[in-house]
Amino acid sequence: MVHAIESQVILDVHQLADVWSCGVTLYVMLVGAYPFEDQEDPKNFRKTINRIMAVQYMIPDYVHISQDCRHLLSRIFVANPARRITIKEIKSHPWFLKNLPRELTEMAQAVYYRKENPTFSLQSIEDIMKIVEEAKTPPPASRSVGGFGWGGEEEEDEAKEEAEVEEDEYEKRVKEAQASGEFHVS
Repeated sequence: MVHAIESQVILDVHQLADVWSCGVTLYVMLVGAYPFEDQEDPKNFRKTINRIMAVQYMIPDYVHISQDCRHLLSRIFVANPARRITIKEIKSHPWFLKNLPRELTEMAQAVYYRKENPTFSLQSIEDIMKIVEEAKTPPPASRSVGGFGWGGEEEEDEAKEEAEVEEDEYEKRVKEAQASGEFHVS
């Protein structure tokens, strides 16, 4: 029981760290710089760490970010992990939901992925592996028409005969040219 509780605590801490990391990533995409880095002294890591610990970040005036997005960032960058926004809360935040196609909302997905939904069926790992193995097996050899993979044996034989006739005619012309003296091969 204690192990299960410890695992949940670790999971919660990781999720909160993931939220913080998502906030840093979002900030970098929007601003083009790291949120806690001093622009005047970017290599001063001690200063950066102090700014992280104090949650000191600023959105430059030249960057236009909506109030909803600013609010989301302010809820992500919270020093106390217990007060930080959760993934679930982010998914229902106005900035996250803006312009999100309806079919990607959690409610729409929940309706679609219900087991009673006939258009969605769960496949077992065994079924999936069987399909993968079947896909690895090459199809039976097909007969070719003119080398294109479809047709009958007669057409294959005809193509071989034509090639032999063409080869014989070529050899005949070479011999004629050599005999006439126009073409000399050493």
